[in-house]
Amino acid sequence: MMSLSYRIMVAVTVTVVSASTVFCQFVGEPVQQLSGDVDEPVEQVGVDVGVMVGQVVEHHLTGCHLVLITTTQHSRVFSSINRYLSVGVEAGVVVEAGWVLSQDQLAQDHLLQRLWGDTRTTCRALIIDLTNNDKTESALRLAETSGLWKLSETRVVVVGGTAGVKDVLLHHSLRNTVHALYLAFHDLTLSTLPRHGNSRLKKVLPKEGVVNERVSVYRRCLYCNNGDMDVQFIKEKNLTSLIMKDIGLFHDQFQNLMGHTFQVTTAPYFPYMDYQRDSQEPGSNVTPKESVDASLINSLAAILNFTYEIREEPNKNWGVENDGIFDGMMGQLQREEKDFCTVAGPSPGRLKAIEYAKGYPSDMVTIISLRPSILPQYLSLIRPFAGELWMALLVSVVAWSIVIWVLQSSWQWMAGGPSVKYNTALLYGWGALLEQPPHDPSVSTSGQVLVGFWLVFCLIIVTGFRSSLIAHLTIQGKSLPIDTFEDLAQQSGWEWGTEAWLLKGVPLEYFSTHTDPVVKKIYRKTEVLDAKDALPKVMAGSYSFISFRNYISVVVASQYSDERGQIPFHISQKGIYILAAFGWGFRKGAPFFPRFSQLMIRLEDAGIITYWTKDVIARRVRENRETAGKSIQPKDEASEIVLRLSHLQGAFYLLFLGSSVAFLTLLVENFTHSVYSSQ
Repeated sequence: MMSLSYRIMVAVTVTVVSASTVFCQFVGEPVQQLSGDVDEPVEQVGVDVGVMVGQVVEHHLTGCHLVLITTTQHSRVFSSINRYLSVGVEAGVVVEAGWVLSQDQLAQDHLLQRLWGDTRTTCRALIIDLTNNDKTESALRLAETSGLWKLSETRVVVVGGTAGVKDVLLHHSLRNTVHALYLAFHDLTLSTLPRHGNSRLKKVLPKEGVVNERVSVYRRCLYCNNGDMDVQFIKEKNLTSLIMKDIGLFHDQFQNLMGHTFQVTTAPYFPYMDYQRDSQEPGSNVTPKESVDASLINSLAAILNFTYEIREEPNKNWGVENDGIFDGMMGQLQREEKDFCTVAGPSPGRLKAIEYAKGYPSDMVTIISLRPSILPQYLSLIRPFAGELWMALLVSVVAWSIVIWVLQSSWQWMAGGPSVKYNTALLYGWGALLEQPPHDPSVSTSGQVLVGFWLVFCLIIVTGFRSSLIAHLTIQGKSLPIDTFEDLAQQSGWEWGTEAWLLKGVPLEYFSTHTDPVVKKIYRKTEVLDAKDALPKVMAGSYSFISFRNYISVVVASQYSDERGQIPFHISQKGIYILAAFGWGFRKGAPFFPRFSQLMIRLEDAGIITYWTKDVIARRVRENRETAGKSIQPKDEASEIVLRLSHLQGAFYLLFLGSSVAFLTLLVENFTHSVYSSQ
């Protein structure tokens, strides 16, 4: 006799234990040995059924976490299945459907909490004992309640009579199950085992003229009926001669979807999704236009052979969570009204309600402002040095002049000889900076040392100024651009806005729940308006527009660029990524999700989606400009810059300033001389 010895993850029950003890044992506790009644001889047909199910487990479910749902603990088939399960099962749970469903909701949730293993479980299998036909619905209802519909890759094996095969395999609880098998036994006697331990089972003879040891194997297919679900007959044989190893029970169903029609929901967001409504009613069907998602869905449809019907989300809303319930596109997927949605981003809340497949990098949120203004050319003489450097240089000249004047005066007082005037020392320091110093004022060795170090200092300063001055004379300086939210928040008398659709879904969650004071200020003062109204305000100045980079780049390039492709706006280069990535959302448990995700990852890794994105943007800009009668001319080749009067106007202004100061000084000198002469 083979005992059930695999490891228990939640709890176990055995054939002779009363229903009240189901799930009573703790995690990791070994299963009890089958009691004496199970050791007694059982009906041969039931033994053969157990052997057959054991073959399925041995050849197709080895290493899986196994769940066995029975409608009664006292059927001969359940007893036999329980005895002949393979030792290759990774973990196992035995559940009596009727008893679990009789508990209150809190107790059910507790009992089913770890029914399917944990996050480390990579393979799951379910065996449903339906040999007691009058309790079929309870077993399937338990499968639904336990969340089987979320685990599409779970392999399901149903054991029962020939009646109701199609009803079971096409039941709503198995709607997402990829691999479902039905072992239908002909004329199987379904009487239950006696409940008393000292009873003995006797051979039940088949009715005369009826073959009761034959089994028919059926398989559920998702798309074989012109894209719809159906049941396939695989084989029929005697129980004792059918070897499950030789039958292809589970096969790949996602190479050809046979024209299945998917229901898709969407919202407009160019360049990722764009469409034309088939009617003006909200939520109507749409026809995709040239966009990234249109190219993606058409490519997948060609590879997998499916069709699709796309409807616009009535409110063009991605979805906001309220107590675990979503509205918008996420809500349609959560309620399983649609199969998947186009461009969407992930969030912790969304990932609890839907499946998510990454498709392409997310779009960066940027700030659109007026281009930085050109700084006056006459200030190019002072721009090579910052203000604090000019101030330090002025202080250095005055301080050095005082030091050398004090040194020379001290030497003259001690040793005698000619003295040095302060204005002579000051003019020498100034002249050395201009590389035209007057006569050396030093009369002592200490003064010569000081003059030598001053000349080295002047060499460094002059070299730095000259090289920077050339750059500022040839390249016009510009004011600082607005590249970050911090730059925007620091602007005085500045306003900003964004479009209504951007403040939906995850972007709204980001701005409304962020704890940073800068982001809070940006969100609090943001006004809502369309891009067509916001960009003229940006042109007028003291206004910025917040939007996604790829989206707004198309609008700006189409409507505001000149013939050479120049635009009057500055689109910040240091935006933020609110979303980790963009992709598609799928209803929870969608069986086709892994195949779609695999193909999308391959297209992204090959660079095809990136190519589509750039190509769609370039095409749309070109089409928009052609429609508006505009064109883009190639830029001129870079040429040498010739310095003109505009570049050196600062030098002339400086000369005029110096002449004016000298003239005023002359007037002061003449006036002073007149006053003293008259006295």
